[in-house]
Amino acid sequence: MERNPVVIQQQAAVRESALATNKVLRNTYLLLSATLAFSAAMAGVALAFGLPHPGLMITLVGYFGLLFAVHKTANSALGLLFVFLLTGFMGYTLGPIIGYYLQAIPNGHSVVMNAFGITAVAFVGLSAYAIRSGSRFSFMGGFLAVGILTAFILGLVAIFFEMPMLSLAVSGMFVLLMSGLILYQTGEILHGGETNYILATVTLYVSIFNLFSSLLHLLGFASDD
Repeated sequence: MERNPVVIQQQAAVRESALATNKVLRNTYLLLSATLAFSAAMAGVALAFGLPHPGLMITLVGYFGLLFAVHKTANSALGLLFVFLLTGFMGYTLGPIIGYYLQAIPNGHSVVMNAFGITAVAFVGLSAYAIRSGSRFSFMGGFLAVGILTAFILGLVAIFFEMPMLSLAVSGMFVLLMSGLILYQTGEILHGGETNYILATVTLYVSIFNLFSSLLHLLGFASDD
């Protein structure tokens, strides 16, 4: 019995789509692992040598400048260079912050390790749920965009006007928003909404970075007598 050529073509298209998705997902996690390791190494260097934090303005200019460069070069090999420059720079900015918690809080080591552990468990759990459920979380896109922009603006207000309680609230918002962003980005990869593993890596890295730093802030406040 001959098979319908249309059915054969559809099955072939489904297989090709699945292979492409698996490739993007695999490349994303490989690059994400490499960038997280490099970022951690840069944080360790900054911490070991007691390097100062570059300050808010330099951090924002460096972050958004390198992020723009990543998006402009995401379809070329040069994009990989900018990904590592971005994640290395963010790792460097994190080193002095970790150093502050280690010195300023009596149980600072526990705070840092707890923040790291919760971040790792949250990322693995959320990613596993998105993959196993097969759900697409595209409905969260608009909410996440507005929420992240709102939290970012409120965070700047909290810094400039020295409002610690608002800063804590913003950290809580970022924990929820970054968790949602991990679900959203993983779902987009699985369903073909994101086909560029460089951009996918940057999104997940930023989610993990902000999740860790926000948890560090919240746990540090809760542990500081």
